Amino acid sequence: MVDHLANTEINSQRIAAVENCFGASGQPLAVPGRVLLGEGILTKECRKKPKPRIFFLFNDILVYGSIVINKRKYNSQHIIPLEDVTLEMLPDTLQMKNRWMIKTSKKSFVVSAASLTERKEWISHLEECIRHLLTKTGRQPSTEHAAPWIPDKATDICMRCTQTKFSTLTRRHHCRKCGFVVCADCSRQRFLMSRLSPKPLRVCNLCYRQLLAEKKKEAEADCRQQEPICSAIPGYEPSSGDDSDKSDDDKADQWPADTEFYTSEVSWSSFHS
Repeated sequence: MVDHLANTEINSQRIAAVENCFGASGQPLAVPGRVLLGEGILTKECRKKPKPRIFFLFNDILVYGSIVINKRKYNSQHIIPLEDVTLEMLPDTLQMKNRWMIKTSKKSFVVSAASLTERKEWISHLEECIRHLLTKTGRQPSTEHAAPWIPDKATDICMRCTQTKFSTLTRRHHCRKCGFVVCADCSRQRFLMSRLSPKPLRVCNLCYRQLLAEKKKEAEADCRQQEPICSAIPGYEPSSGDDSDKSDDDKADQWPADTEFYTSEVSWSSFHS
């Protein structure tokens, strides 16, 4: 399908339509060899509550965003390179069925489909695209993934100290390392995790200690590797000088209470039904 649709006028029109729906807030999506394979609405497990999101599957990226007017206007565009994606099947819960996790090095989150068949279609298409990309680039599947954030409503108390109760005055925070819901006292530290952000991020006290220990081990390992090099250079003297997200998930979506986002007649792909 990809080879058949690549560089065709119909594919160009479909990609242009997606770009138009995101408007000026979205990034350009048309690049040589990129093919739009399908689209659909999935429920994304967000920090506050599950919310409907529009997803577009291309042969090399996964794009999703918030729905303003379905098939006409979307915002809060997110682009995920498929070669960085790992999928994990999840059991059903009372609130969400047909779930799976999309894991990447920068962000991991849970989505659910309207039916078991729709989930199988999504999983099948995603896995095929990922396999093709990894084979093409020669890369190995990603092994480092960001922790998914546990939803706010999953707990009423801090998941670290288990003492602080959350309220309108006592805010919930999320550790960027483990994803736990924690209080301010248990997450006062910041740590630079370059694969997630160029700025230091909030982490819980336990993860902070673990990250410091890992950093110390890495520094010691680097030092040991440098020792043979330094000793092999005659007359070398070491220097004595000293070297010194509001996200779219937090936006309030306005949806009528009786809106149905899925019906049994809706197919997985509006292009290849």
